[in-house]
Amino acid sequence: LQRQMCIRDSVMAAVKKAGGALQHASDALKNDKEVVLAALHSFGGSLEYASDNLKKDKEVVLAAVNKNGQALKYASAALRDNKEVVMAAVKNDGHALAYASDDLKKDKEVVMAAVKEDCWALYYAGRTMVLEHVSKNGRYLCYASAALKNDREVVMAALQQYGCYVM
Repeated sequence: LQRQMCIRDSVMAAVKKAGGALQHASDALKNDKEVVLAALHSFGGSLEYASDNLKKDKEVVLAAVNKNGQALKYASAALRDNKEVVMAAVKNDGHALAYASDDLKKDKEVVMAAVKEDCWALYYAGRTMVLEHVSKNGRYLCYASAALKNDREVVMAALQQYGCYVM
């Protein structure tokens, strides 16, 4: 038991300095919430190395995405469909929208937060949200996915705003 505590203390010290060190920890320590939270404080992307159990823990995932929005990629499917978690992620990094559930990629508040952080996040948004954006400002078409740049209705909405200056 004393040896295990010594190992835990060593891992804790390592992850506090470099969160990625969590990848070298034992499965038991990757499932230790205190150790994982320490790693996330150093590097949000270390959620990748946490146990599946902790990737389902809202507190743990929020700690990760508040530090690194892209860590949403490693969260459980249920938390990638949790609006509070996704909002935290996209406010940190708009590109985190790529890892949100399909439903949240269509959510106006989520998409607006992502695009506010980074216009390129519109690339991951659903058709309805892209259409709404280009209808207000045709220049947003440059941020849309290739499929939506080939969507007649989307392109026409953009052209109505800026004509030939869209692209």
